[in-house]
Amino acid sequence: MPSAPRFETTDATRRRMSRQRSRDTDIEVALRRELHGRGMRYRVHRRPLATVRREADIVFGPARVAVFVDGCFWHGCPTHATWPKSNDQFWRNKIEGNQRRDRDTDRRLTEAGWMPLRIWEHETVKKAADRIQATVTARRSSATRSAGTTVSPSD
Repeated sequence: MPSAPRFETTDATRRRMSRQRSRDTDIEVALRRELHGRGMRYRVHRRPLATVRREADIVFGPARVAVFVDGCFWHGCPTHATWPKSNDQFWRNKIEGNQRRDRDTDRRLTEAGWMPLRIWEHETVKKAADRIQATVTARRSSATRSAGTTVSPSD
């Protein structure tokens, strides 16, 4: 039986990668601060669907909007992603796997009536917050129209 390929890495690379945060990144915190400043209320790091083991970074439950803040490297941003030269096949598999999981997550959420929003880490906080706010507002007002009731803007 052939042995699994070994992926050698330097101590410097190992240290650098181990310090990468998976939650509460600078862009996430800045985006949450901007949304909160606009009067928007949300949940942080929640599963939109209890049956799917995937957390959204920001969740607007009543509007059914799930926001994911994706890192350019980890999610293969078409504008800024780079392919590492060391262990290139390992990283290609990792990043392409992340992309497949992202597409699957978006599909599952959409089928369940949620609106997944993907924000790239390179987007400006203001533009990302504008897009999120517009989506949440539109979904709230469409839910209000279909229910035939009114909802105050602070909900």
